[in-house]
Order: sequence, then C-alpha cells, then structure tokens
Amino acid sequence: MHDNRLADDAVTDITEAEYVPPYKIRLWFSDDVEQLVDFEQFLGKSDHPEIRKYLNTDLFKNFSIAHGRLDWNDYDLCFPVQDLYEGTIIKTPTVSSAWADA
Repeated sequence: MHDNRLADDAVTDITEAEYVPPYKIRLWFSDDVEQLVDFEQFLGKSDHPEIRKYLNTDLFKNFSIAHGRLDWNDYDLCFPVQDLYEGTIIKTPTVSSAWADA
C-alpha cells in the first residue's frame, strides 16, 4: 500500500485495476505505485441514489480504465486520479481557525 502524496505537477495514469470484494479496487499506476482503495465508506455515506446504486456489487465491480482513469458506465461514477493514488477518496473537512473561533 502506498501512503505518499502525489506531487501537484506529477502526471500518472492508472494502468491496471483489480476488483477486491466487496468494495475495494487494487490499482497500479504508470509510475509503478500500487494502491488498494476501499470505496465502502464513500458509497455507504452518500445520500445520492446515483452513487448509492454502486452498493450493488454487480454494478460496482463493472468498472473499466478509460484514458488512464477509473470509470464506471461512461463516467457515471469517477474519482480524481490523485485521490485514488493517495487512497483518500473521503476527505476529512478541516475547520479554519476563523470559523472555529466564531
């Protein structure tokens, strides 16, 4: 598993992807980095029916690689490559000190 951040000016593509039940995908990138990404929390926390439908594992595992990106049903569901590379598809919001003091 890869825990480093992708440099802002780096260019990398997904070259290979493997489904790992129930909601994980192992990804290989063009710079030889491998990352296992767990989508379960993202899918389960979403209120949007177009995202929640991918809790159906038959739909979830039906992805492809298109132009170096992970794609479900012609970009019905997709993620930034940098997030996948870093394994952080769910970001923890930060609170600025100005808002925290209010």
